[in-house]
Amino acid sequence: MKLIIAIVGDSDAEAVVQSLIGAGFRVTRLASTGGFLHKGNTTLLVGTEADRIDEAIGRMRNATAEPPAQDRRRGTVFVLDIDRFEQF
Repeated sequence: MKLIIAIVGDSDAEAVVQSLIGAGFRVTRLASTGGFLHKGNTTLLVGTEADRIDEAIGRMRNATAEPPAQDRRRGTVFVLDIDRFEQF
């Protein structure tokens, strides 16, 4: 099991979430601000199997707009190993 932590701009967040949900991913959405993309960010938490990581990241990349400036990023993604997962 893997946990994807993705930080995307607020303007792209809804499209990213809808793309992920449409493919059967479960997404938790958190409002955030900070140094990666400056203000107006959304942090997404996506738990998934290791073999679906590339699919999820590809969907995120395809659902985000090209940045207005060359030195800007569309998002930042972290992928973490999860030793244990429970739902209750």
